[in-house]
Amino acid sequence: MGIVPKHEDLLTEFKSDIDKLGDNEIVEAVVAFANTEGGMLYLGVEDDGCITGVHEKHRDVIGASAMIANRTVPSVSVRADILHEDGCDVLEISVPKSRAIVSTSEGKILRRRLKADGSPENIPMYPYEINVRLSELGALDYSSQIVRSACIEDLDPNERIRLRKIIRISKGESQLLELDDEELDKALCFVKSDGNKLYPTVAGLLMIGREDRLRELIPTAVSSFQVLEGTSVRMNEQYSKPLLATFEIFLNNMKAWNPEREINYGLLRIPVPEFSESSFREGLVNAFCHRDYTMLQSVRVAVEDEGLTISSPGTFIEGVNLSNLLTTEPHSRNPVLSDIFKRIGLAERTGRGIDRIFEGSIVFGRPLPDYSESTGAYVKLFIQRSKPDVAFAKMIAAEEKRIGRPLSINSLLVLSVLQSGNASFSAIQDTVHISVPRLKAVIGSLVSSGLAEESSGRYRLSPKAYKRERETLDYLQETEIDFHRAEDMVMKLAKEKGEVTRSDVISLLGIGPDQAYRILRKLVKKGFVELCGSGKGAKYRIGC
Repeated sequence: MGIVPKHEDLLTEFKSDIDKLGDNEIVEAVVAFANTEGGMLYLGVEDDGCITGVHEKHRDVIGASAMIANRTVPSVSVRADILHEDGCDVLEISVPKSRAIVSTSEGKILRRRLKADGSPENIPMYPYEINVRLSELGALDYSSQIVRSACIEDLDPNERIRLRKIIRISKGESQLLELDDEELDKALCFVKSDGNKLYPTVAGLLMIGREDRLRELIPTAVSSFQVLEGTSVRMNEQYSKPLLATFEIFLNNMKAWNPEREINYGLLRIPVPEFSESSFREGLVNAFCHRDYTMLQSVRVAVEDEGLTISSPGTFIEGVNLSNLLTTEPHSRNPVLSDIFKRIGLAERTGRGIDRIFEGSIVFGRPLPDYSESTGAYVKLFIQRSKPDVAFAKMIAAEEKRIGRPLSINSLLVLSVLQSGNASFSAIQDTVHISVPRLKAVIGSLVSSGLAEESSGRYRLSPKAYKRERETLDYLQETEIDFHRAEDMVMKLAKEKGEVTRSDVISLLGIGPDQAYRILRKLVKKGFVELCGSGKGAKYRIGC
């Protein structure tokens, strides 16, 4: 097996060195790697992967590393090695991903991208892309930037009235309501001073800017709401309004396209919307707060037959990926904008709005929210349209009532996995991406509370806690051990009381009347108990 990869990709570049590749080309390739995701540069390999060998002048790995460091700004420290393959030597240069924007000593800034055919290329990084890159790295808060072409009059007084109303209704920071308009603008970073003059910030214009000036100064602040039924477009509206107004419009639009049903829980009737209102709210907040406002694209909400999609321009910010969405420390592409949403009460104040998005689906036994369609250009949240699992929802509600608080997101994630059937520890971890020590503690707590149980190294929901409408006997018969344990539990109760009724078995195992009858009939056939009486007065005794 060769050491050199067979094909080029975003992280791999081949360079022919038969005619001694120029230093400029080497440095430019390194700069492009550093400004993207890092990668490996191979000198002495043709574009088709054929190894032709490195030039004699490039065999000095120390000299190559020093040349690159001297001709990049800031200096890029690479690792260079000579590889021996197919009778030829190849210079391998490992380039780290940079936390800053790197250029050649001549001031040339490049980045890598994939062409339509999947092959990579190095292209210039344009000025507007520099802010995008710094924002992705968490090195620039675009929302905090002063807009010098704007003035205080570009902030809409009517939007300030809307803002104060939202703070009151959403229980934001009450101290903000005591401030006059200028003090409020300063407290929320809507404005910043430059010398003796106040200028609106990007965040200020986005939140309460006049609509006409917002279109002119921040043309990227566009959002759309669509409703699609099959191939028919029922609604397709685009907005260039300040975020507070857009947020209210989207919430009202969603109410019209989010039907509810009710489930009975004791004497209560619990409304269950098609899509969780808290999930939609937090998903919308994330789309507005974490989007890339330098990209001329829009936040898009689409209600379709399959489900709800919320997409926002820009990739995940540095350090966030599909595997650690729920475990990474909360941070934002636009910290000032995110802080405003928290302080006025529209966003989760802990910064863990992602937990609310997942919780809104899990508590009704629905599939987990899905971010897998996200790309390098968009973050896309998909919430599947699905009927609630009433039994699962009742189990969660009963447990939260018992402990007097909501279950943790980690507990909900594990229960969601077990809802689909029994699973091993490793299978649970592969789905929820929780560290081993923490996952052990979560599962241990669920077992102790009676929500889950362990059998032969696998975990499942406890049949007593999970009262499915389907035949619980089928659930118990997943293994012979489980079925016998149900019988043993009934027999133990019969010995303690001297007799059992169908109601006793229903209460003991948390199952329905038909399932209880089947278990008791099985015990009668085996001769363990005898049926005494009939109808509602029927009892099962050991020796009638």
